[in-house]
Amino acid sequence: MVLYPLSDFIDCNSTISNLSPSYYYEGCCPQTGDRLRLPRTFLAEAIAYNLMQHLANNHLYSREGKMYGVLLVELSTGEKRVLKAFSGLLNGKSVVEGWVPPIPGRDEVALEEAQTLAELNAIKEELITLKHLPQWQQYESLCREFDQQLQIISDRHRHCKHQRHQKRQLICETLTGEALTAALEQLDTQSRQHKIERRQLKRQQNEVLQPLKQMIAATQVRIQELKQQRKALSCQLQAQMHAAYSLTNFSGTSLSLQQLIPTGLPTGTGDCCAPKLLHYAATHHLKPLAMAEFWWGSSSAKQDKIQGQFYGACIERCQPLMGFLLSGLKLNLGGEVNISIIYEDEWLIAVNKPAGLLSVPGRYRDRQDSVLSRLRNLLPDGMALATVHRLDQETSGILLLARDRLTHRQLSRQFQQRQVHKVYEAILAGAVNTEQGVIELPLWGDPQNRPYQQVDWQQGKPSVTHFRVVAREGGCTRVELTPLTGRTHQLRVHAADARGLGVTILGDRFYGCGAVADRLHLHARELCFEHPQLEKTLHLQAITPF
Repeated sequence: MVLYPLSDFIDCNSTISNLSPSYYYEGCCPQTGDRLRLPRTFLAEAIAYNLMQHLANNHLYSREGKMYGVLLVELSTGEKRVLKAFSGLLNGKSVVEGWVPPIPGRDEVALEEAQTLAELNAIKEELITLKHLPQWQQYESLCREFDQQLQIISDRHRHCKHQRHQKRQLICETLTGEALTAALEQLDTQSRQHKIERRQLKRQQNEVLQPLKQMIAATQVRIQELKQQRKALSCQLQAQMHAAYSLTNFSGTSLSLQQLIPTGLPTGTGDCCAPKLLHYAATHHLKPLAMAEFWWGSSSAKQDKIQGQFYGACIERCQPLMGFLLSGLKLNLGGEVNISIIYEDEWLIAVNKPAGLLSVPGRYRDRQDSVLSRLRNLLPDGMALATVHRLDQETSGILLLARDRLTHRQLSRQFQQRQVHKVYEAILAGAVNTEQGVIELPLWGDPQNRPYQQVDWQQGKPSVTHFRVVAREGGCTRVELTPLTGRTHQLRVHAADARGLGVTILGDRFYGCGAVADRLHLHARELCFEHPQLEKTLHLQAITPF
């Protein structure tokens, strides 16, 4: 079975909304040029979290790190089902019961792939042998020995030369005639003997090292030839696989990877979760509603992935295919969430940022949608806009932007000097006994695990939050949070850490919330600051949406 009932992953009576995108898989249709988008919603993430629990309970899935994905689809009857897939091979197998099968094509080149892999392995073994030949070490050892001997001779000759110089001065002052000539000739003979000694050592060095140098040069040529063979074989196999792999989109069009990207794609293209899931859905007449991909298992420094973290389409392998894969798919997403302006004048603008939208564009193409990019497209003076501060993507509420450099500099200074009064409202996924208080926990962000923050009394930066309980609602606690500092994830860590409130914010899966929720329940409700041009206090408010 590949199509799973939704009830296998979540409680179908839960109130999780499917129209709360936290990310979009997107690309341009090759025929029309239209931008096509498939969301990652909180419902898809909830399904993925359930799959993570299944992976955690089976040691077979912890042997190797890889991407996993789920796709929420709709049958022609309107019933919702779930597909799941893994990238590449799972414990050496491409076909595993219960998982979406690989894209057709690999079987067609299985024999060629096996032969090529055997050749590549033979090349690898020969390269290892050549790089570990004893002559390399022997040559280096002899070079060091001769260098040491030459240094000893050079030092001795330098000392003797200095002594001869002193003797020449002395005999020139004390001797004359034939005695002087004989004494000088004796000194010149010593000098010639030293030069002969040095030439003899260099000749000996050349006689000993030359055969080794010739052998090493031939070995280097062979190593270069093997590397070129390896590259040619890899490119040949890649071309064969890309020509055999056939993808189908939702308009019914089928093309090979080679036809889609004639310029070539990296090895492994077509084996990722997203193409597997979308191809299967298209060929089985299933309508995708939402998709989520995450990493599970160990990660190398090169992969730089965090277990349990969600990731978008990989830039090199999946993103170039996304436009074709989504072609023919008609999605009813209810439209993009709108940004409401709560205050604006000729110097600044304040908006109510919806949850799930970035404050500023991200690093990669698939993370360009943001408050700043939308306002720059909408407003006549949008290109001059700059954000004064930021809110997490999952956090909603007041975001302040400046319309000129002077205003931006003046407002930024107020934030830096802690002259801006900020009030947040949050729902905690549990009970808090204390009615109000102050949390002072220094925060430090591990550069190898960004943006995760943790309490660190040695390296952490001072972080202070005032809190007050507003209401208790069915096992949860509504609180008002006033940060005096503005550290990354400050409120989220101060809530979740046992030395703070000890209860995560509802929906904050990044810091361990296991409760079902359709968003992070954190909202920037109030912002109070001095208007740098009008010289008056502005007190902005945005109604909490939960």
